Amino acid sequence: MRRSLFTASLLALALAVAAPMAQAYQAGDIILRAGAISVDPHESSGDIWVGALNSDVAGTRATLDSDTQLGLNFAYLLTSHVGLELLAATPFSHDVGVKGMPGAFAGLNGKLGELKHLPPTLSLLYYPLDSASAFQPYAGVGLNYTWFFDTKLSSEAADKGFSGLDMQDSWGLSAQLGMDYLLTDKLMLNAQARYIDIDTTGTTHFAGAKVKVDVEVDPLVYMLGLGYRF
Repeated sequence: MRRSLFTASLLALALAVAAPMAQAYQAGDIILRAGAISVDPHESSGDIWVGALNSDVAGTRATLDSDTQLGLNFAYLLTSHVGLELLAATPFSHDVGVKGMPGAFAGLNGKLGELKHLPPTLSLLYYPLDSASAFQPYAGVGLNYTWFFDTKLSSEAADKGFSGLDMQDSWGLSAQLGMDYLLTDKLMLNAQARYIDIDTTGTTHFAGAKVKVDVEVDPLVYMLGLGYRF
């Protein structure tokens, strides 16, 4: 009986040791991750320049709200510890607002319009743990291109005398931390958080004169989902 228990224990230990090895990350692996991704802008804008006044208006700023969409990651392992990753998502939609307009211009405060953007980001990832570990934290740095499109004024802003809305596309760096936890040899849980440097200039017109503002969007981006290794 004891011999049987000892044999069973050795077999269980062997399986426990062998299981992580079956999960080992290795060069050539392709990982597809999908889940909910949220962009939380930590915007910091300069004063709004109003052409009708030919000056900046002190204390004014532009605002952006948050949005959550379907996020996708495509990763390719160059080695068992180094990989390349492309971040993609369905288009994010944000409300654009104006705050701080004083005195006779106070009526211009509020929702200015809406915009959509896509932030494709290419990153180099580093996995520090043994490639056989089921838990795989990673860190990455990358390059982001943010494409703003489908910008439009709100009807409220148009009624106030604004016309047109444009946001300049942006190039910037990104940094991220993430983790995979393998549930099986192929399927994994994934969580990640990243910072993206996004700088843009917003332009509209009021009473026929240009209105513009420089905005550091600089969002924190969070994603939680599942991954599959091919």
